[in-house]
Amino acid sequence: MHPQRLMSTVLKALAERSNLNSEDIDDVIISCNYQYLKQGQCIARMAALDAGYSTNASGVALDRFCGGGITSVNMAAASIMSGMEDLIVAGGVEMMSYQAEQGLLGPLDGWNLHLREMYPQANVGIAADIIATEEGFSREELDAYAAESQRRAGAAIEAGHFNNSLIPVYKDDGSLALDREEYPRPGTTAEKLAGLSPVFEGLMDMPYFDSGISYRELVQKRWPELEIDHRHHAGNASGVVDGAGALVLASPAYAQAHGLKPRAKVRAMANAGHSPEYILNAPVTAAEKVLKKAGMSIDDIDLFEVNEAFAVVPMKFMRDLNVSHDKVNVNGGSIALGHPIGATGSILISTLLDELERQDLNTGMVTMCAAGGMAPAIIIERV
Repeated sequence: MHPQRLMSTVLKALAERSNLNSEDIDDVIISCNYQYLKQGQCIARMAALDAGYSTNASGVALDRFCGGGITSVNMAAASIMSGMEDLIVAGGVEMMSYQAEQGLLGPLDGWNLHLREMYPQANVGIAADIIATEEGFSREELDAYAAESQRRAGAAIEAGHFNNSLIPVYKDDGSLALDREEYPRPGTTAEKLAGLSPVFEGLMDMPYFDSGISYRELVQKRWPELEIDHRHHAGNASGVVDGAGALVLASPAYAQAHGLKPRAKVRAMANAGHSPEYILNAPVTAAEKVLKKAGMSIDDIDLFEVNEAFAVVPMKFMRDLNVSHDKVNVNGGSIALGHPIGATGSILISTLLDELERQDLNTGMVTMCAAGGMAPAIIIERV
């Protein structure tokens, strides 16, 4: 399936559900990590046209690695809050099956050897194992978290918690491609996960692309004395999947004038950077920053969505900020549902809002790690 068609499926359904006049849409902001060939050429504009939007609705594609799906929404909100625009559709898309087909992988530094000497960025999975080793998260704890993510996702699917926001996807011949989440394995147990071999240990002595050195040698530039205990594997890391998601954002004046019923407002937004070599550690910093922007404390947040790139990410978030697992990823996360890189942030915002409404709660935060040692964050509040 063409990536533009996957994105346009969501855009079309969103416009129909919200009864939007696409002539009024000021912009369509879409995140996509691997913007290459079919996912390139400003997929935002092309998908909007494919969805039947008015040619008045312009589009822009952006890339903040895994964090782009939050950033697209944040940028839309900022444009509306500035008074420059009134109606924006924001979201993200990633067909990782297409990326795998094209072999679209390369070093994070883009073969910039000067940057590599400054910040040797090896691999996200190796970084996850480094963090787990240094922070003392055991393999058993990581597997227990992963099994719980699968259990929660299975229970949420069974109870229909995602139904409000799921869109069936059809092939061009009209036949159904998919109308459900197909990645989760709700029967997963910690005991089953214990039998899986760590993935990234086998990467260490492989060549780091065509650089003439191994991953191990690159890691030793930053951590010359560290003995990594590899603890992440296919079962406690996010899944490689295809996906798309989007949301409608409007100014209060436009919403009132056109009969749109607001579900939530953006309370605060923030972006944070952290060590590029650790890659995954910025969500804690982003959470602290966005709370300060909102004038709130961590206890003021009812629910959190923290992307499960690897089990250690939400586990460190909960420990460092003293947040109960009862508030975090209550319907499971990317370990169970998969992580379509450019889309995940937008999907998580939607998932969070649906759950706030279901539980009749008020405030929620979404944050996620992004390559390069970054994290965007957003706090939303029901209205």
